[in-house]
Amino acid sequence: MALFTKPPQADINPLGASPVSRTAKVSNEEFTQLRDFIYEQSGIYIAEARKYLVENRLANRLKELNLKNFGEYYYYLRFDPGRRAELPKLFEVITTNETSFYRNPPQLKVFQEKVLTAELDKLRAAKSRKLRIWSAGCSTGEEPYTMAMILHEVLKTELPTWDIKITANDLSEGVLAAARKGIYSDYALRTTPKEIIDRYFKKEGEIYHVEPRLKHLISFGPINLSDKTMLRRVERSHIIFCRNVIIYFDDDMKRQVIESFYDNLLPGGCLLIGHSESLHSITRAFKPEHHVGTIVYRKEA
Repeated sequence: MALFTKPPQADINPLGASPVSRTAKVSNEEFTQLRDFIYEQSGIYIAEARKYLVENRLANRLKELNLKNFGEYYYYLRFDPGRRAELPKLFEVITTNETSFYRNPPQLKVFQEKVLTAELDKLRAAKSRKLRIWSAGCSTGEEPYTMAMILHEVLKTELPTWDIKITANDLSEGVLAAARKGIYSDYALRTTPKEIIDRYFKKEGEIYHVEPRLKHLISFGPINLSDKTMLRRVERSHIIFCRNVIIYFDDDMKRQVIESFYDNLLPGGCLLIGHSESLHSITRAFKPEHHVGTIVYRKEA
């Protein structure tokens, strides 16, 4: 879910980027107002200990809008005629990216060799060639493009005979625009095997363009994981990736989002989350499957 600014890359980490110069101090009352507003709009919870990060990350918005303090900014978000245009900018500055292609190789190995291969075999046995994968919190696209590369690696010349769609969603329109372009620096490829870079990227100077054949498998679009109606509109999935997103929600929001993922998954479908995240205290609805390097959460058939 949500991300911003480094070279186009991503794992959501709200308020985690380097600070900008501060122009005002946020009072306790202003912090509470802004924290509650952000939670109400996005489900992202900002702990009291991160108050100084609100100052750092929102300082440029005050400057841009010519506002004197954070109280005026809160009023702007609530009542100004320009508030709807400001919301995407707020989302962009309260969230940040830190990711790469082929991030967390042990988990991707399990996905490729265990989860995906088994799902494809199951579909073949059922005389179906329709596969749906959901990247919920796709940021600037590294995750869904990695999924597309893995699908090419596994299916090879068989791929054109399949009906495959990767739904890739994020809160920020800014990162989605970058994802659709599919243009990256070498920093985004730092964890990518060289042979994969050679097969799926075209290098122009210091910039790498993803191959158009990867884009054809992916549908990028905005989503707010705190909006149940939006989540219900996502086509039902065989596999969901939501890595390093729910860790920034409070317990109520975690349960709400995970419940929506459970409802979205087809029977026997799998959910993969970040290596530092766990569903242990959130839900017992999934059956956890322990593998070297990751846990796969399966919805029983």
